[in-house]
Amino acid sequence: MSDKLLYALTRPLLFSLDPETAHNLTLPALKNAAAMGLTALAGKPAADPRTVMGITFPNPVGLAAGLDKDGAYIDGLAALGFGFIEIGTVTPRAQPGNPKPRIFRLPQANAVINRMGFNNGGVDAFVANVQASKFFRNKEGVLGLNIGKNADTPIERAADDYLQCLEKVYPYASYVTVNISSPNTKNLRQLQGGSELDALLSQLKDAQQRLADKHKRYVPIALKIAPDVDGEQVKSIASALLQHKMDAVIATNTTITRDAVKGMPHAEETGGLSGAPVFEMSNTVIRALKAELGDALPIIGVGGILSGENAQAKMAAGASLVQLYTGLIYRGPALVKECAAALRKSR
Repeated sequence: MSDKLLYALTRPLLFSLDPETAHNLTLPALKNAAAMGLTALAGKPAADPRTVMGITFPNPVGLAAGLDKDGAYIDGLAALGFGFIEIGTVTPRAQPGNPKPRIFRLPQANAVINRMGFNNGGVDAFVANVQASKFFRNKEGVLGLNIGKNADTPIERAADDYLQCLEKVYPYASYVTVNISSPNTKNLRQLQGGSELDALLSQLKDAQQRLADKHKRYVPIALKIAPDVDGEQVKSIASALLQHKMDAVIATNTTITRDAVKGMPHAEETGGLSGAPVFEMSNTVIRALKAELGDALPIIGVGGILSGENAQAKMAAGASLVQLYTGLIYRGPALVKECAAALRKSR
């Protein structure tokens, strides 16, 4: 049975459940299927290597952070054929996140609203999960580790949390993503602005150099930004990225706007909106970043990819790699191979 048909059969059951319950059932099932070798039956995308940030990616289609916050399901997710996997966001200390319910489907718009709030078991448990994974132990592929700050850490002390996480995840990461764009941690997006961004990036780069010397290995750092930035903000962020010689930028996270889903059930829930409504917003940010950065800094494009054509459009806008998340909820794992095939064809 093809993965496409299998998902078509299971999706009605999953969609009959609360979204977080469905999420919490799907990942362990995937882990078990991979452990039994069942996911291998679906096959992997043909090789289409791309070198970005000095790393060779087997194909340019990755998993966006947020699906596996604790790194507990790396091996199951790796079996789906991704060219790279990003896990997290992890914080220094464990935290429960926001009260439930905190995930809402908007099927009319192929969208999701979430206000999870960096729920995770803390960086020490996260690192233990990475170390336990076959994917890491056998060096099977590219693993991005996404870091954030605890909800109760004052924003003026945010850098302390990022530096603490960076120190702990650095030895295990192919690259590290610094998430300053989730709308679900109070004041976090403030770090995208001017002097605050400058100060954070300066400290991160100093730590990166120190850790590279210590571990005899340079691990690239990417910055993940929001789609809710205007042209001037993009210019300011791009300037800071270049000034501090950051390694990549991930565009974009979820949006706090609701224009595309007005009037739909759950549209007024607070949180970040992902899926199809973010597609053009993120493309606009990618194009603006590309205009500022040229080839000096790679862009990883994420937001609303639900087809191979969508993945091609992200690359045409200026991305070097793409990531999926909400599209997997609506299209299932077959989307990975569809996007990989489309990008291979369009090279």
